[in-house]
Amino acid sequence: MTSPKMRPVLPGIELPELPGHYRGKVRENYDLPDGRRVIVATDRLSAFDRILAVIPYKGQVLTQTARFWFEKTSDICPNHVIEYPDPNVVIGRRLDILPVEIVVRAFLAGTTGTSILTLYRQGDREMYGVRLPEGLRPNERLPEPILTPTSKAFDGGHDEPLSPAQILGQGLLTGAQWDQVSAYALALFSRGQALAAERGLILVDTKYEFGLDPEGWVILADEIHTPDSSRYWMAESYEARFEAGERPESFDKDFVRNWVAERCDPYVDAIPDIPPEMIQQTSDVYVDAFQRITGEAFRFPPPDEDIADRIRRNLAPFAA
Repeated sequence: MTSPKMRPVLPGIELPELPGHYRGKVRENYDLPDGRRVIVATDRLSAFDRILAVIPYKGQVLTQTARFWFEKTSDICPNHVIEYPDPNVVIGRRLDILPVEIVVRAFLAGTTGTSILTLYRQGDREMYGVRLPEGLRPNERLPEPILTPTSKAFDGGHDEPLSPAQILGQGLLTGAQWDQVSAYALALFSRGQALAAERGLILVDTKYEFGLDPEGWVILADEIHTPDSSRYWMAESYEARFEAGERPESFDKDFVRNWVAERCDPYVDAIPDIPPEMIQQTSDVYVDAFQRITGEAFRFPPPDEDIADRIRRNLAPFAA
């Protein structure tokens, strides 16, 4: 893993004074005895089921972007947030995460095997329990936003497309739970689109993760409308680029992923050294995304700050 020198980074952090540690791809999680979860967003960049690099400020960008959206949508759906003791940390309620990830899409877009553009190009018109019309072009706006749920692969497996009938038939969610998460997801997405439009952005698609609290209430978890969980396009140039058959202008965070994929089989081979200037460029994109999405200035940590030490100080009260 590489990163520019002069920019503080957080590759990871060990907090043995906190119990219940679980390491995710990009987050360190600690479960406290009283039902709270400490979630530390690191600067790790994950792709191809492995860590490729650390990107300065990435963890802070994701935490603070999610904070902006959690606060802007709390009237729509309850969320897991309790407090923010550090720019990279959220204290949330520990939830039983539902085994279905909800993705809302408003355009025929995407690159993964489960994206509707990939499936559409393969000739599929019926997907996720929805029938799409003939004649759609790549990156075209859909008649209305659709839900494209997938299985949540807790064991490191691959997510698989699901229809509402499969979700109910397999007992993944109850009918009431499906109705609730569907209504929440569409309402959250509508709010996200409206606020993004005010910032000159198009919220193209996004994923939501929900869990149940001890009383059985559906709660929004993880993150919301961040550059990692959502696709944004620049509204001003969208129409011209779409008519020209060009890729919409976006927060292109995939410099590192594309660079690696061009040079090796990233699922098998050793990852080549990534140029520091590419890491810095990706860092700049994340900061720009935060500022464009929220309209707020990014608060850079001091260049000589040890982020891990700062987090330890700010989390000291939770170790008691």
